[in-house]
Amino acid sequence: MELAENMMSLTDKQAVATFGAGCFWHVEESFRQLPGVVSTSVGYMGGHFANPSYLDVLSRITGHAEVAQVCYHPKRISYLKLLDVFWNCHDPTTLNRQGPDRGEQYRSVIFWHTPEQAIAAKKSKAQLDASNTYANPIVTEIKPASDYWLAAAEHQQYLAKQKT
Repeated sequence: MELAENMMSLTDKQAVATFGAGCFWHVEESFRQLPGVVSTSVGYMGGHFANPSYLDVLSRITGHAEVAQVCYHPKRISYLKLLDVFWNCHDPTTLNRQGPDRGEQYRSVIFWHTPEQAIAAKKSKAQLDASNTYANPIVTEIKPASDYWLAAAEHQQYLAKQKT
């Protein structure tokens, strides 16, 4: 069995997905231990400021969203499953806000890396909006991925570190 698993990992091409849904610590934790997810990291995307720090983003001068970037095996976990986790880990109807966190850095956003991801994200959003699951319309942005700026080491897997 171990040999078969090793062979699969050698032939299974990895993909990347990027999601913003409030504080990146919680978003990363929602994806981190899913079967088929290879790794997660937190950082910033969607702004106009090169190499932003946490304080730069917090000050709302960069235009970036706090995001979790997910590296995954599409044959082991589908992008649709990742979208389901995304929709369920936050309230996609609140503009620039999640719980007590307020500001554009906490916006609900899906950054797509391939045209297939863009199509899937738009279809998923439309279906969820049409389902009347929420009393208010979904405000989640769906945008092409841009430069990803990795957050400092102390922010990586922050919640997992707090449990130890």
